[in-house]
Amino acid sequence: MASNRHLGRVIVLQTLYEYEIRTLANDPEVDLDIIIAKNIEPYEKALGDTEFVYNLARKVADNFEMLDKALQPMAPEWPIASIAAIDRNVLRMGLYELSECRDSIPPKVAINEAVELAKSFGSENSSKFVNGVLGTAYKKLGITEEKSHGAKKKTAGSKKSGKPAGGADSKKSAKSSGSVADGKS
Repeated sequence: MASNRHLGRVIVLQTLYEYEIRTLANDPEVDLDIIIAKNIEPYEKALGDTEFVYNLARKVADNFEMLDKALQPMAPEWPIASIAAIDRNVLRMGLYELSECRDSIPPKVAINEAVELAKSFGSENSSKFVNGVLGTAYKKLGITEEKSHGAKKKTAGSKKSGKPAGGADSKKSAKSSGSVADGKS
């Protein structure tokens, strides 16, 4: 059965949102795996690859603090706590996929998927904000995609440190309205 990763990301976003809100409300019964299972159930046949959902949700949730610290300098005029919960979780997912999943998910796919989630579930300007912040991350991480013998070659600056490398103008990039994957940033 083919995997529907876009649907998987929708489920992950829904899961992370619920998990974060319940955690902030000090819900003693909050359990990430139970939330994931509940959210997957109605879509299990259409989804196909449920492990993608479990893995992405667990890894993003386990790294909320590290991802938030990495995101803050990319949107300096927006403290992480003041960003809408949907946008914050879209950014966390996008940054995690961009920085940690480059071997299996092309960087521009990670950005485009995050922008699409922001368009579907965020406010009117969410997609522009998400695109700008992740565009900055793309540049700061030093990610490049080059054609090499007919295949794309991926390299990165600081994959494991959790800290962005290099420098791009965060304010300019965070306000960008073009899609990084479309070559506009």
